[in-house]
Amino acid sequence: MKQTARVTVLGAGAWGTALARLALTNGNQVQIWSRRGPSDLATAVADADIVMSVISMKGVAALAGQLQVANLKPSTILVTATKGLDPETTRTPSRIFRDTFPDNPIVVMSGPNLSKEIEAGLPAATVVASTDVDALTLVQQVYSSETFRVYTSPDPVGAELGGTLKNVVAIAVGVCDGLKLGSNAKAALITRAIPEMLRVGVHMGAQVETFYGLSGLGDLLATCDGTLSRNYRVGYGLAQGKKLDQILDELGSTAEGVNTTHVLVDMANREGIPVPIARQVHRLLRGVITPQAAVEGLMERELKPEACDLKARN
Repeated sequence: MKQTARVTVLGAGAWGTALARLALTNGNQVQIWSRRGPSDLATAVADADIVMSVISMKGVAALAGQLQVANLKPSTILVTATKGLDPETTRTPSRIFRDTFPDNPIVVMSGPNLSKEIEAGLPAATVVASTDVDALTLVQQVYSSETFRVYTSPDPVGAELGGTLKNVVAIAVGVCDGLKLGSNAKAALITRAIPEMLRVGVHMGAQVETFYGLSGLGDLLATCDGTLSRNYRVGYGLAQGKKLDQILDELGSTAEGVNTTHVLVDMANREGIPVPIARQVHRLLRGVITPQAAVEGLMERELKPEACDLKARN
């Protein structure tokens, strides 16, 4: 018999609303909390079995502090569905929650999950990742349905970084499509992005195999193939000559890949990680180069065997 739970979703955006509806449809008790809403955070999480955080990266550290003041129960499972890196510490959302709540089970949810398609009832799959098996089992039960298949993973770092790093690649792919460079260039870009993601992920403690699953390759393909991705639309708009501020205003919501790119390149510079695609996206976002120059910068790199990058582990 499927387990049910009391679920509090923190964040009332498109993805938070979709996750709330998925849990509600499965017969769980669900409430949504928003910073702009009337309900008190401490009251919203007081009796929750699962607290699902679906807020933008810039608000995660502050939210963790608020939850600490709210005296979150040690048994409450904290699930993060946010994809990004903290600009001050380079920590992922799950690392922030783990540092703040060392006694609580922490779960990462990540995968090829475009919220508009899930809201429309189209079939999708995701990964929930944690080192706590009991927490994984409950979250899997709460969210699994005929249209939303939930897999489990023991690698929360890899699941989270796959969903985070692909946003940088999505910006690059948006540029590629915006410049009408064709399917060959797009396929090459996405393929070359995988070893780059691997280098960063393994450096940060992730398992290689995770990047070839739903939260890595799966999320990368979904985010790089269509206008439903905010990060893709950032790259596409830049290729059309629009300014970044204008694009973000038109989106009306957060494109996490912008912040992630800046944080990633700073970290790569500091720790010596080769990230050629992210580096060109970084320069483009800062207005240092044009979209055409970014593509040329990638095409003019030194000639070498493909395997030398695929075998890179740090």
